Amino acid sequence: MSNLKRKAPAEAGAEAKKAKQGTLTSFFGAKPAAGSGSSSSSSASEPPAIKFDKAKWAATLTPEQRQLLQLEIDTLHESWLALLKDELVSKEFLELKRFLDRETKADRKWFPPKEDVYSWSRYTPFHSVRVVILGQDPYHNHNQAHGLAFSVRPPTPAPPSLKNMYTALQNDYPSFVVPPNRGGLLTPWAERGVLMLNTCLTVRAHEANSHSNRGWERFTQRVIDLVAQRRTRGVVFMAWGTPAGKRVQKVDAKRHLVLKSVHPSPLSAARGFFTCGHFRKANVWLEERYGPDGRVDWSLVPGRSIFDVSPPPEAEEEAAEGKGSGAKGEVVKKVEAVVKQALSASFHVMEDDEEEMLKAMEEMEEKLEKETGKVKAKEKDEKSGSSSSNNNNNNTKTTNVTTATTTTTATTKPEAAETKKEGVQVEGDENAAPEVQA
Repeated sequence: MSNLKRKAPAEAGAEAKKAKQGTLTSFFGAKPAAGSGSSSSSSASEPPAIKFDKAKWAATLTPEQRQLLQLEIDTLHESWLALLKDELVSKEFLELKRFLDRETKADRKWFPPKEDVYSWSRYTPFHSVRVVILGQDPYHNHNQAHGLAFSVRPPTPAPPSLKNMYTALQNDYPSFVVPPNRGGLLTPWAERGVLMLNTCLTVRAHEANSHSNRGWERFTQRVIDLVAQRRTRGVVFMAWGTPAGKRVQKVDAKRHLVLKSVHPSPLSAARGFFTCGHFRKANVWLEERYGPDGRVDWSLVPGRSIFDVSPPPEAEEEAAEGKGSGAKGEVVKKVEAVVKQALSASFHVMEDDEEEMLKAMEEMEEKLEKETGKVKAKEKDEKSGSSSSNNNNNNTKTTNVTTATTTTTATTKPEAAETKKEGVQVEGDENAAPEVQA
């Protein structure tokens, strides 16, 4: 079993301290900035570390409980186990574990792999949580889900919702660089204190929401409540979409920062997610509470930081060629308006649309390639001075807007099919299906 799949608690803690924006000790020891207006709550000290004897607790379990909870005993980080131990022996949770045992005995494949179900707890121990990002259902295809909401392991490319998160990040921090090879591994965030938690922690292979209403919702709500109640100095909650918004209704907004928006799914992202500013807002609030060391470095590329003044040359070239996902300004606004209108007018995702959607994906990709080629050729002509300055400027602006619109349209419809495969529940408009299921 690889170190990545089954990260030892000690190793997870050691790597978490390597975050380049500051150690967790400095994060929780920092004094709030003067004049932040939150001195009363931020001055409250963190609760003392809970002394927990796992072996002693395990010895109190019945033989059946121990058998059912062996995965939790072996892989749930002790900082979380100490707080969740009573929930684990509840009637509801034990029934959930019996259900998972029945799934396994019936040869029903489910994800993520068992050793990864609680990887969120090992990458982000309780005492290190500074931001909570709420997901919904785990990805249900092979080599996708590994215990962190929205994250996928290589070589799986970033799914549509995560790509839209990258776009929002680049709007907040132009220096953010999309990981190479369309990567979607978010473990660096988790090691820096970002808890990425799904509502359900398991799912049957290729069957979205197949493990919903079996007990996970109660368990993960308890995780959210514990963070809200015990992280007394305040953390940031990011709730995207209506279901996630309901999960944080009881969070004290005076103590914590609660950020809500539409879901990053292609079905809803154009209705405000790209410009929600959550990643920057989180850091502004964290810096007011804890100082600069309290911020999260959202970079996913080794050796890079979102706090760098400018992006690397390759990122600027990609943006100029229309490959980057961080387009900004008036063009983005126009494109989002077009996409929003298309979605609200005629965008439907139904169970029997998959073949047609995949066919449309191929057609749109071909069209996109042609349009991209036109833009490159026009830019080459401009540089060589083959045409007049005025004509070049006018043609470039028109072509860029057309290409941006084509890119967004090509992304929206095909990615909806991918979203359907992921089984992401999304906040839909009145003409769109409220859920996308495989």
